[in-house]
Amino acid sequence: MRRDSIFYKLFQQSPSLLFELLTNPPTNADAYRFDSVAVKEPKFEIDGVFLPPESETPGVVYFCEVQFQKDEQLYERVFAESSLYFYRNRARFNDWQAVVIYPSRNTEQNNIYPHRGFLNSNQVHRVYLDELGDIRQLPLWVALMVLTTVESEQAPEEARYLLARTRQEVPLVASRAIIDMVTTIMMYRFEQLNQAEVESMLGITLQQTRVYREIKAEGREEGREEGREEGREEGREEGREAMANAISRLLTKRLGELSEEMRSSISGLPFPLLEELSDALLDFTTLADLQSWLEGRIN
Repeated sequence: MRRDSIFYKLFQQSPSLLFELLTNPPTNADAYRFDSVAVKEPKFEIDGVFLPPESETPGVVYFCEVQFQKDEQLYERVFAESSLYFYRNRARFNDWQAVVIYPSRNTEQNNIYPHRGFLNSNQVHRVYLDELGDIRQLPLWVALMVLTTVESEQAPEEARYLLARTRQEVPLVASRAIIDMVTTIMMYRFEQLNQAEVESMLGITLQQTRVYREIKAEGREEGREEGREEGREEGREEGREAMANAISRLLTKRLGELSEEMRSSISGLPFPLLEELSDALLDFTTLADLQSWLEGRIN
């Protein structure tokens, strides 16, 4: 399960989430921007960086590391990257802090003695998700982080609870992001299950989630626009082509580059088969799955 990418998606949706984990968050936490940065000479890639608003510089830059696998040189790397980035951008910031998120203390590297100065200060914050408390008592976005760590037997029940709580507490527009994140987490956690089984587990239809909505919205909206401008029949054809293009883009993101033959086959599908493919693509894990689906529908 690629938990780090899930966490960075959470931070992209709600940058202030990081500061809900800290005892003394900055007063302007809502104004921070989440980003990734590169540091040259030597080359470092820092995935989780929270940048203060430029209008208030110099400010405090926060570095975040999500670590679900044991790494006996994690702190060496994190402190080297953080210090170097701070050095290269000293004029922009007056301080730096680091937040390291673990599922539990067992994942932390064993030899922390060389870093006792940082680790015993208020400059480095270690967060152990299993010590944050009852998932049902946590703020929703923090609860999503904890959902990645609960036991597999417990995860479906907690996911359903969070979905129900989202519907009750969050406005419809904002709730979609949380529903999508719960769905993504459960799809990663239960990769052996197909779409229907995940739907049944969560008590929702994945047709209501972001992937499906992107396909339908893009194809149908472009079809309506073209229909108003160029006539009904021609508009429907433009909408079908737009939907086929949207599906091809999503399949490329999910499975990798499509062959020209696959793209041609998808572009020639009628609306009913495009809608069927938009449902089926969530179950595909390889290009072979797509090829098999196309052969079964076209031949």
